[in-house]
Amino acid sequence: MPFIEIDEEDFDAIVAREFAKGHTVILKFGSTFCDACQLMEFELEEVVDRVPKLSVLDIDSGVCGSLVHRFDVEQVPTTVIFKNAQTQLLYKNGIILADDIVDIILRER
Repeated sequence: MPFIEIDEEDFDAIVAREFAKGHTVILKFGSTFCDACQLMEFELEEVVDRVPKLSVLDIDSGVCGSLVHRFDVEQVPTTVIFKNAQTQLLYKNGIILADDIVDIILRER
């Protein structure tokens, strides 16, 4: 799987590292017990295949409570896309199609 698994202790360091590489960062909040989250993974895998310089950080909402609180996640899947540390491109609950995500990212590059 092309995602970077995150825990609360290493979150900030990994995000900073990915931004330093010039990557767009997608935060994928989900759960292993969530069918919609599994579908969202398929969409994000397609995005990774189509968009260069992209990092998807996989955050288990059942394990990373402080990150869930920090990003005001109320349901899963929730997807947050950052162009850089200062620019958030998207915050969305539910499933988002790969084509829509690619359009959002490429429009801002």
